[in-house]
Amino acid sequence: MAVPLLAGLAALGWTASRSAQAPKISETAAAPPPPIILPLEPEDWRGAIDYRALDARIQAMMADRTMEGLAIAVVENGRLSFVRGYGLTSPQDGEKVDADTIFRWASLSKTVAGTLSARLAEDGVFSLADPLGKFGTSLRLPGDAQNTLTVEQLLSQRTGLPRNAYDGWLEGGRDPREIRASLAAVPLLCAPGACHSYQNIAYDTIREVVETTTHRPYAEEARQRLFLPLGMTSTTIGMEGLRAAKHWARPSRNRRAAPLLDAYYRVPAAAGVNSNVVDLARWMQAQMGQAPAVLPTKVLADIQRPRVHTGRPYGNSPLGRSLEHPGYGLGMRSFTYKGHRLVGHSGAVTGYRSTMMFDPATKTGVVMLWNSESSLPFKLQAEVFDRAYQLPFNDWLRLESDGSNLAP
Repeated sequence: MAVPLLAGLAALGWTASRSAQAPKISETAAAPPPPIILPLEPEDWRGAIDYRALDARIQAMMADRTMEGLAIAVVENGRLSFVRGYGLTSPQDGEKVDADTIFRWASLSKTVAGTLSARLAEDGVFSLADPLGKFGTSLRLPGDAQNTLTVEQLLSQRTGLPRNAYDGWLEGGRDPREIRASLAAVPLLCAPGACHSYQNIAYDTIREVVETTTHRPYAEEARQRLFLPLGMTSTTIGMEGLRAAKHWARPSRNRRAAPLLDAYYRVPAAAGVNSNVVDLARWMQAQMGQAPAVLPTKVLADIQRPRVHTGRPYGNSPLGRSLEHPGYGLGMRSFTYKGHRLVGHSGAVTGYRSTMMFDPATKTGVVMLWNSESSLPFKLQAEVFDRAYQLPFNDWLRLESDGSNLAP
C-alpha cells in the first residue's frame, strides 16, 4: 500500500522549511512541496559525532590511489545528520560527486528483495514458508530440492549450493534462467536449508516469485510498494536507470576507467538497484523503523532477524575479526560490534562498491556509495561507529601502513 510522498518523508523525520503563516486551502493545492533541507555544509552537520573530524578523515582517505568518488550519509537517532560528496564521477573529465550523484548498489540490492518479499508476505500475497515449487520458477536443485526449499530459505541464502554458484557463467553472458536450470547438476555443500552459502543467480529466483504472484514486473513492484512511498525518487532498477540519470558515477579502478558491465543487472533482485546517497539514507531510515506506514515493525523483524550463522563478512581482516556473531536474515546481514548489534549489507561489482550499516537500537548508521574497488570505506564504517559510541580513536584506515586497500 503506497502512502503520499510527503507523508513518507515526514515518517522518516525529514525537516522542511515552513512559512510563518499557514496558506489558504486554495493556495495549498497549487503550491509545490516545501524543499527538503539536507545537512550538506558544516554549519548544518548536527549530532554527537564530530563531523568535522570525520570529514578530515574522509578527505585523507580520498587521497589514496584506490579511491575515485564517494558519497556518504550518516543518520543519528533516526535523523539525517551528515551528507557529503567527495572526488569525481570519473577519472577523465568527471564532475564533482555530490548528494545527487547516482551510483550502483550492487549486492546491497538484496535488502530490497528481502524487504519487498517480507512486505508482500505481510499483505498475504504469498507466505515466506511457501515452497518454491508452488511458483514454477526456473531454479533447479539436485534431487528436485527446489520443490521444498522455502521462500524464507532462499532469501536467507540457504540453497545448499557452493558459494556464488556459476557467477562466471553470468559474467560470460549466459541467460540467468538457463543458469538456474543448470544448477541441478551442481554438487551441494549441504542439504538445502541447512547452511549459509552466498548466491546471486539463485537468489534472483525471488524475482520470479514476485512477478508470478503480483503479475507486475519486479522493478515496478519495488517502485510502487517501496521506493515511491519512501520518497526515494532517484532510485531505479536496471542499467537504463543508471545511464538515464543526469549525474551518475562511472566505474573506475585505480584512477582509471573500468567497463560498465550489465551482467549483474540481469539478476536485478540480487544486484540491480541504483540511487543517490540521500535515497540510500532514506532506505536505512526506513529499516530503522522510521516509516512504519510502509515497513511495519513486524516486517522489519522478519527482515532483520538472523536465520543462519555465516562466515565473517569482511574475512579475516581486522574489521572482519571485530564483527562477532555474523548472521543472515532476509537479504540482511547482522553482527555484533563492541557489544552493539549492527545490521546492514554491502555490495561490489566491477568499478563500484556500496555499504549500509546501522544500529537498530540507537537508530544510528552510515551509508556509502563509491565508484572504485577500494576497501577503505568499509573500514571507515568502524571509525564512524567508534565516534558514535564515544570510543577511543582507532586508526582503522591505516592509510600510511596498509598496502591492501583493494578488495579481492
